Amino acid sequence: MTGVIAKQPREEFNTTALARTDRFDAWNQAVNNAFVPLSVVARDPGDFNGGLINQTVGPVFLSAVSGTASHVSRDHRQIAANDPGLVKLGLQLRGYSVVAQDGREAALTPGDFAIYDTTRPYDLYFDDAFRMMVVMFPPEALHLNRKSIATLTASRVSGRQGLGSLTSALLGAVAKQLHEGAVADAATVSDALMNLISAVFAERVPPSSPLSHERLALMERIEAFVAGRLGDPELTVSDIAAAHNVSVRYLQKLFEERQDTVSAWLRRQRLEKCRTDLVDPRLQTRPVSAVGMHWGFTDASSFSRAFKTAFGYSPSDYRYSYRPPQH
Repeated sequence: MTGVIAKQPREEFNTTALARTDRFDAWNQAVNNAFVPLSVVARDPGDFNGGLINQTVGPVFLSAVSGTASHVSRDHRQIAANDPGLVKLGLQLRGYSVVAQDGREAALTPGDFAIYDTTRPYDLYFDDAFRMMVVMFPPEALHLNRKSIATLTASRVSGRQGLGSLTSALLGAVAKQLHEGAVADAATVSDALMNLISAVFAERVPPSSPLSHERLALMERIEAFVAGRLGDPELTVSDIAAAHNVSVRYLQKLFEERQDTVSAWLRRQRLEKCRTDLVDPRLQTRPVSAVGMHWGFTDASSFSRAFKTAFGYSPSDYRYSYRPPQH
C-alpha cells in the first residue's frame, strides 16, 4: 500500500564513532533505510561526516539529516523498486542546497524549504557541510491531489516572510526538539505542522479556472450544508445537489474546477472529524467503530482501510500513538 508510514520511535545515528573509511557507507545505508531507495555520491567519501535522527509523529516521519558535500538522487529504477508514494519537505537548517524536480530547481539557504515527490525522479545537491530537516508524509495530508502537487515541487518557499516564516519557525523548533530528545505532544505537533504546511502550499496552487462570486457563494453554502450532515451515512452526491437546486453534473463540475471530486472531498471531511475524535481525551473510551459510525462510516472494515490510506495508521493504532504515557 502506498502513502503509509511505518510507526517508528526516535532513532539516532552518527558517524563520529566509526572508522573514517566506514563513515560514508554507514551513513548512506542509514539514509536509504530511513527514507526511500536513493543514490548518494559524496565529494570526498574518505573525509565524510554525517548523522541522522528519525521519529514518526502521527502521520508524518521527521528526520534531521546532516552530512558533508554530496549529491543525492532518486531515479526511475529506484522508484520502480520501491515507491511508497510519499511527499517530502526539506527545510535547510545549515549550509546551502539545491532541490531539483520536474524541471525546476529550488536554491535553499537556512530557513528556506521546498517539497519533492518520491514518485518521480529528483536530485538534492549539497556543496558543503549541511543540516536539513526532512518531513515525509502521505500526499493526502496536504489536501491536494497529485496534479496540484506536481506544480509545486522544487519551488523555494522563503522562511523569512508570510506563512513561510511561521512554518519555518515551527519546523526549526521541532528539529531542535528532535535533536535534544523525542518530540513530545505528537498529536499537537503533527496537526500544527501539517496545517501550516498545507496552508503554505494551498495558496501557491495555480488557479485553473477562477470561480465567479456566485459559484464561490454556492460552494460556501455547500460546505456549510455538508458540515451539518457529515454524520448522516445516507448523505449522497445527489442529496447535496438537490438541496442546492443544481444538477449532479454541475456540482461535480464545481469540484473539478478545484481539481477534486465531491465524494473524495466528503470522505476527507469525515476522516478529519474521525481523526480529531480519536485523539480527543474526552472520547478515549468511545470504541473506534463508534467514532467511524458517528461520522457516517457504517462499515468498520471500510472505515479502517480508508483511515489507514489517509493517515498511515489504522484508527486504533492512531489513537494509541497519541495516548499519553501512564504514570
